[in-house]
Amino acid sequence: MKEESIIRLSNRMDQLPPYLFGMINKMKMEKRRKGDDVIDLGMGNPMDPAPDAVIDKLISTAKDPKSHRYPESSGIKNLKLEISKYYNRHYNINLDSEKETYFTIGSKEGISHLCLALMGPSDSVLVPAPAFPVHIYAAVIAGANVVRIPISPDETFLNRIVTVCESFYPRPKVLMINYPHNPTGVVADRELFKEIIKLAKRFRFMVVNDFAYSKITFDGYEAPSFLETPGAKDIGVEFGSFSKSYNMAGWRIGYCVGNSEIIQALGKIKGYFDYGIFSAIQVAGIIALRDCDDTIPKLASLYQSRRDTLCDGLERLGWDIQRPKAGMFIWAKIPEPFNKMSSMDFAIEMMNRANVAVAPGTGFSEEGEGYLRLALVENEERLRQAVRQMKKALNEIENL
Repeated sequence: MKEESIIRLSNRMDQLPPYLFGMINKMKMEKRRKGDDVIDLGMGNPMDPAPDAVIDKLISTAKDPKSHRYPESSGIKNLKLEISKYYNRHYNINLDSEKETYFTIGSKEGISHLCLALMGPSDSVLVPAPAFPVHIYAAVIAGANVVRIPISPDETFLNRIVTVCESFYPRPKVLMINYPHNPTGVVADRELFKEIIKLAKRFRFMVVNDFAYSKITFDGYEAPSFLETPGAKDIGVEFGSFSKSYNMAGWRIGYCVGNSEIIQALGKIKGYFDYGIFSAIQVAGIIALRDCDDTIPKLASLYQSRRDTLCDGLERLGWDIQRPKAGMFIWAKIPEPFNKMSSMDFAIEMMNRANVAVAPGTGFSEEGEGYLRLALVENEERLRQAVRQMKKALNEIENL
């Protein structure tokens, strides 16, 4: 008789499905190790470099022995001052740099730890769906109940919030929003934020906005900060990231700004988990915020060109594409007759037959089934090549 294993995992592990993006990445790496040239549209992982001034500051600061000590966990003073100036300059928002700002090891980590600080068993969180996985599963890990609300760009979304709040007891504790939205590209205007704040005060829930794609905007659209809206700091916070605006994805630096009580709670729980961000990265972050405003429009223009290149190619294949006004992804509905496959099966076919990695919509919750998320991280020629390879693969599938 086989002896029972000593290894016993936490019950919360049963709540976590396989991480589909990890599976896609594993397939991609296995093919690349075999010599296949896989075009990666699966992960929002920028391939372009950070600004030269940021890199130079990182190098020079890293040579200073003092920078190798434990850092200031909430963010060094001048970095906190700089994010306050940035918000004032871009959004006309006044932040108390000490009480209303906190730096995190990327926004994903910050959101995860904030969920532990705000939620627990018997609490509920509202999440627009489809959703970036951390928006759902950080709350699940915290023990909270997740209520998914199908996202839409109209008042239907607000009405759904009202319906849930009126029918749940206890009422939901947090609304997790993400504008510009990953993966769908849905954007918000100031009127939407005004209505969300009214509902938050009416039903007494907190609001967390993931603003990672704040500056990657197209066609003249400018994404408003949630905190611009009067009353926002009374009930919520906003997370931001250096990953997209400055191509600093692997540096792992993000921030949380807004309500001081929520910021304090985030700092308290992070104090038990980590010592903050390497000081040299924090100093480099000052340079990004202070001196690199001029690089952001150029980067947004680059993504807009890639968006148009990929959308043009997919439309020539007969796909019905909604061009996003922001973000670094195309949210594409799988066309007939290929929509008889699951999005995961479709993604596997594209990997195996086309050497193109895409993210299956089902990885963003069941509301994403039938869609793909395509990242705009490759250059335009590689995007055109991806479309050609996908066309060939789809012809093969259709002729089976």
